[in-house]
Amino acid sequence: MSSVINQTDDRQGAGTIELKDDTIIVVLGASGDLAKKKTFPALFGLFRNKFLPKDIRIVGYARTKMDTDEYLKRVRSYIKVPTKEIEDQLDQFCKMCTYVSGQYDQDDSFINLNKHLEEIENNRQSKEQNRVFYMALPPSVFTTVSEQLKRNCYPKSGLARIIVEKPFGKDLQSSRDLQKALEPNWKEEEIFRIDHYLGKEMVKNILILRFGNEFFNATWNRRHIDNVQITFKEPFGTEGRGGYFDEFGIIRDVMQNHLLQVLTLLAMERPISFSSEDIRDEKVRVLRAMDAIEPKNVIIGQYGRSLDGSKPGYLEDDTVPKESRCPTFCAMVAYIKNERWDGVPFILKAGKALNEQKTEVRIQFKDVTSGIFKDIPRNELVIRVQPNESVYIKMNSKLPGLSMQTVVTELDLTYRRRFSDLKIPEAYESLILDAFKGDHSNFVRDDELDASWRIFTPLLHYLDDNKEIIPMEYPYGSRGPAVLDDFTASYGYKFSDAAGYQWPVTTSAPNRL
Repeated sequence: MSSVINQTDDRQGAGTIELKDDTIIVVLGASGDLAKKKTFPALFGLFRNKFLPKDIRIVGYARTKMDTDEYLKRVRSYIKVPTKEIEDQLDQFCKMCTYVSGQYDQDDSFINLNKHLEEIENNRQSKEQNRVFYMALPPSVFTTVSEQLKRNCYPKSGLARIIVEKPFGKDLQSSRDLQKALEPNWKEEEIFRIDHYLGKEMVKNILILRFGNEFFNATWNRRHIDNVQITFKEPFGTEGRGGYFDEFGIIRDVMQNHLLQVLTLLAMERPISFSSEDIRDEKVRVLRAMDAIEPKNVIIGQYGRSLDGSKPGYLEDDTVPKESRCPTFCAMVAYIKNERWDGVPFILKAGKALNEQKTEVRIQFKDVTSGIFKDIPRNELVIRVQPNESVYIKMNSKLPGLSMQTVVTELDLTYRRRFSDLKIPEAYESLILDAFKGDHSNFVRDDELDASWRIFTPLLHYLDDNKEIIPMEYPYGSRGPAVLDDFTASYGYKFSDAAGYQWPVTTSAPNRL
């Protein structure tokens, strides 16, 4: 059992964080895949744990024509109910849900939506109209829908917030175009750009680990750290989603957003407070200290058929263009030109159809001074984001006995062992609750988004424009392209199996990324 020792000081900026009663959340795209897999399960999770505002109502909006009963059947199908208690809670949850069908580009449709919202609000004692609009929509309709919401559904009093899902554009210019389209209608403080990785428990824990533990803070710099790896691995391919994925690729889909956000949290300076603006100010300073990614520091790959022939290659997906050069794997190196990190390579790796599911940070420290030890392994700090959230330190110790033989061991904080009595919230639950409160700490600010696209756009255009660049093929279910180990080694990473040592929560080749 663990005890709560202290809490962060939330007094600075706390005045802007308020959970408003009588809020209506409108889920636009309520019949779509994102709403099915993420939005409604997250809302139900918040409801079960009594985190939703008092007297909240949930309104689904989509083009699909159906009555409320059919809509509620779909909502029920989105949510697992393993016990009678949860089934009863789902019954109560569904009583808060209603549905309106309409187009995304027609005034009449949004006028009708607004009438529905006003009918709900007129039956309440409060005269405030508190509305949160969740855009679970494809980016092609973001601009049109945001204009319609502002023109026809913007509340006359109370709060207005709009939650926008990635992708926020495809490059710097398209991102700026999207931002310009939102600016006339929505203030920056009303916009919540979701990157769901910022809602993951271990990503949110990075700042506490760094700034709440002096022994980390003292060594968190180029004098002690040799390299940093941020790794994202999925064991499945596109499987019928190739048409969507091919438009973006692994760099846009994962690296420019999820992995870069993790990098900024690892690299930022200590903020003045935990207020959203102080945190995001420091993240932006990191991004502005980074040059654009250079092609010479990048390898790309595309998965082919598995070695046993049971899994198809990317180009065998019927939804993928047959001549596609879209990377499903990428490894790249970024540098931060400031006093703390100058010269330290940040190695970002992401891929689909690999050998395991894993997202983790691996910070490798410099070699121990030579002399009394020979080829002793480096220390490593590993932050496992998913699955099996954990933090552990690879360290050297004396093997028990009469000799002075060293052995690699670990200081291990595995969350489901240490905090077995606590539920780790899903990322979307955490972020939706933050949006209700008006807390921007774990959302992407406009200048932050602009700075991130500046880093990646030259590389993306280089890969798009140079047709002769073909991704290296790697087998479905492998660790990635064959050159990966040589690539990471060339930037200073030293792999050590250290007498067969394995991390306790990993099943397949955990040290070799």
